[in-house]
Amino acid sequence: MAEHAPDPHRQARAREHARTTRRLLLLELALGVGFLLVMLLSGLSSGLSESLGLPHTARVAVYTIILAACYVAISAPLTFYGGFVVPHRYGLSHQNLRSWFVDQAKEALLAAVLGLGIIVVLYELIRVSTDLWWAWTSVFLVFLTVILTWLAPVLILPLFFETRPLSESDLRERLLVLARRCDAGISGVFEIGLGEKTPAGNAMLLGWGGTRRIAISDTVLSRYAPEEIEVIMAHELGHHRHRHVMQLIVVQSALILLAFYVAHLVLSWAAPGLGLGGVWDVAGLPLIVLTVGGLALALMPLVNAFSRRLERDADEYSLQATDNPGAFTSMLTRLTDQNLVESRPSRWVELLLYDHPSLHSRLETARRYRAIEEPK
Repeated sequence: MAEHAPDPHRQARAREHARTTRRLLLLELALGVGFLLVMLLSGLSSGLSESLGLPHTARVAVYTIILAACYVAISAPLTFYGGFVVPHRYGLSHQNLRSWFVDQAKEALLAAVLGLGIIVVLYELIRVSTDLWWAWTSVFLVFLTVILTWLAPVLILPLFFETRPLSESDLRERLLVLARRCDAGISGVFEIGLGEKTPAGNAMLLGWGGTRRIAISDTVLSRYAPEEIEVIMAHELGHHRHRHVMQLIVVQSALILLAFYVAHLVLSWAAPGLGLGGVWDVAGLPLIVLTVGGLALALMPLVNAFSRRLERDADEYSLQATDNPGAFTSMLTRLTDQNLVESRPSRWVELLLYDHPSLHSRLETARRYRAIEEPK
């Protein structure tokens, strides 16, 4: 099969979009860090906490709501520009303004419920276990991650996109056979209605245990050949076969534990100088967020390198399971153009920011497979 190449015009747009996105990320980072530092160093955080004459748990909840509301208000213009204006400018969204605001409201409500619950539990653990709160918090967050992974396909995804079982077809049967061959127990094959909001394509293996399912966007189903969709799902099933989800949970658990332990040390050291009543004072929340976020940012290149290794393993599994490097190559090239992704970013950008190998790297994997499999 002839080698496919990304569309030059789409790639020029992809590079421009990537530069815009990176600038926005830097602005969001600077805004968030600046906001939290001002709250801490100006005494606004301590003043807000002291002004709330409420019991401990109620004070934590009200403080968190006020802090979050202030940041949402300050960052709203940037959120609108990055979330609505930029995707429309580059043809990655055709969602109208009303629909976008509805989705933003849903995201805000979901984040408020989860975020507020996490912060309240965090400060309860600090109150009852001042020396070991960081360990108990880590256990709680890992448990919550597993629960959310289990609930995502049946509770969270349907809040934003219509999902329905894929109708009886040769493709559905083909994917079910592939899942059985890969020893993956799934509850079904589902179609996700991305097309109402975006022309981008996606396909994934969602859920855990009884909720695990194959999910494919309508924007993939309508544009790709069955053998290309099979290759995509073989990649996703490769993650299952190699137990990548469990590996990620283990790595994330270790990082969460490290991050909160460092936050515990920083908070214990800085609390007197910041005028906090103690480590249990919710006025120290911006410091916890800065410490955990800063460590996550510093370790991001290592985490991305680990993720890229898992993705390469899944690519190799996909090639072995389907024995179709031509479909693998055409699918990846078309998906790169469809989703406006840079096919060959600079080496430093890929090392620092990419959690998937670039198209160039993934096509090299296909070429190596072809060279091994085809007779000389």
